[in-house]
Amino acid sequence: MHPMLGIAVRAARRAGAIINRAARDVDLLSVTRKRHNDFVTEVDRAAEQAVIEILHRAYPDHAILAEESGAKAGPAGESEYTWIIDPLDGTTNFIHGFPQYAVSIGLQHKGVLAQGVIYDPTKNELFTATRGRGAYLNERRIRVSKRAQLNEALIGTGFPFRDLEGLTEYLAMFRELTLRTAGIRRAGAAALDIAYVAAGRLDGFWEMGLSPWDMAAGALLVQEAGGLVGNFEGEAGYLASGRILCGNPKIFAQLVQILGPLEAK
Repeated sequence: MHPMLGIAVRAARRAGAIINRAARDVDLLSVTRKRHNDFVTEVDRAAEQAVIEILHRAYPDHAILAEESGAKAGPAGESEYTWIIDPLDGTTNFIHGFPQYAVSIGLQHKGVLAQGVIYDPTKNELFTATRGRGAYLNERRIRVSKRAQLNEALIGTGFPFRDLEGLTEYLAMFRELTLRTAGIRRAGAAALDIAYVAAGRLDGFWEMGLSPWDMAAGALLVQEAGGLVGNFEGEAGYLASGRILCGNPKIFAQLVQILGPLEAK
């Protein structure tokens, strides 16, 4: 295992332990609404702090981009490395006791995704990837699915929930793919959904309105598992736009043909 990936795994497991302890008494947690349908708990903050402490202890000069604390440069200022952290992806699920949430940690080197960890503490499932070295689930190699026909494919998605201005556009996409696929699933934790594409549990996934920390680690997992990642037109720039599409190569290509023309210009 790459040393930087090892540190990220240690940080993810530490955050997962904090989350699992808090899950025993979810009703006692303090919950704050950041904006419409966007919540944060003391657990998000504690888990994020634990992750940052471990990463900075190992790599004090690296920059941080984290959901709750924002962007932080290392003591040396500009860094070639940026850790992209979501300490608890699926907070709404967590506070309702719905066991679908995860810790997501990605690392960019000179703007290129290099390491990725997604840890599901409820199932003790650890998804990891290093650029050029493949993707793994609990140390077993994973690959995207081989399904070739969209009408046989199971597709993951996420409904717009923060900014509802894109709801009409999204519903047109949802309707079209409902008609053309074997089924659509919305579990409420984008990082895990994308990891499931890498593991072949979903054949594809699309969502709009995401942040870099929702996508970074998962995107590398999919690429290292043999899949493709892009925006709705199949191009780069998804981390900046917040619109991600991923899947095995054949399903990805078919989704681009449907979602691209439906995207509001």
